[in-house]
Amino acid sequence: MLIWIIFAVMTGASVFALLWPLGRGRSLAFADVGDATSLYRAQLGEIDRDLARRLIGPVEAEAARAEAARRLLRASGEDAAPAGETESSLRRRRASSALALSCVPLLALLVYGAYGSPAKPDQPLAARLQADPSRQDFALALARIETHLAANPSDGKGWSVIAPVYMRLNRYDDAATAFAAAIRHGEASAEAYAGLGEARALAAGGVVTAAARESFAGALRVDPKNARARFFLAIGQEQDGDAPGAIASLRALLDEAAADAPWTQTVRQRLARLEAETGAGGIAALPPAEQQAAIRGMVEGLSARLKAGGGTLPEWTRLIRSQVVLGDKVAARESLAVARERLSQEASAAAALDALAGELALKETAP
Repeated sequence: MLIWIIFAVMTGASVFALLWPLGRGRSLAFADVGDATSLYRAQLGEIDRDLARRLIGPVEAEAARAEAARRLLRASGEDAAPAGETESSLRRRRASSALALSCVPLLALLVYGAYGSPAKPDQPLAARLQADPSRQDFALALARIETHLAANPSDGKGWSVIAPVYMRLNRYDDAATAFAAAIRHGEASAEAYAGLGEARALAAGGVVTAAARESFAGALRVDPKNARARFFLAIGQEQDGDAPGAIASLRALLDEAAADAPWTQTVRQRLARLEAETGAGGIAALPPAEQQAAIRGMVEGLSARLKAGGGTLPEWTRLIRSQVVLGDKVAARESLAVARERLSQEASAAAALDALAGELALKETAP
């Protein structure tokens, strides 16, 4: 309330300072003219005294009187009201000026009241973080949680709350850190393990790394039916080149899913794509020897396509894993080298490929 009083006083003082000359201008002008006339008469008296004392001659005295008269005319012309302006027009001019100066602050107050936030106090961030969370925006709520966790790093519940938020913001490394902290501080649920695995996989560009598989395995130890862990492990099978195993895992996941499970559409799309790539699941019906030949043919086709140009990190990862599963480490190392060259512009690709090489024992031994 005090701030509004201060604003009102400042506005009133500004308006008064502008209106005061308008209200006093005419009387001050008349006073100035009177002063000029008195000065003119004093100058004439001084000129006459100088002439009587013979300090100046008649010619000089006449010139001095003319100069004094010109000064009086200039003073009268500057202070007088504009030519042709009557008293009524002067009053109208003052009234319009007063109305304009009064309406400006009133209009500003009305606009601020309609579109501003007059009821919201000005508070620093530290004070706003202590306010009711339901009245804060998303960024402020996130800052509030982060501030709390910085002061209370062992709050497992807090880490479990902020980790999914990081996932939605695509901050996968931060999400992995948060999920790991939640597990470490007592929130070791199946969803926490599955979230950690997903964050690690997404941070690696969609590659189900060894660390991600370890997290998914932890989720299945707590809950063997955890859908997220099973889905990503099926993707890991696909990346390993085990298309029949991935298809079987996805089918089993769908068979056990509830009818209204929101994630079934994603699983069906993945299964349909994988079956289309492998001949609608026909490989699974082949004898083991023919399955191996069919898988080798798919891997060779994938290798030829990727080496011809393009390819994403998950595709190169799937090719390299498949070649290792087939026992062809020479081809896997060659594919790894090509992948490094093709994906050199991706910041996260180099680290992901290094991790893959270490996991699959593809690093060359120094001679």
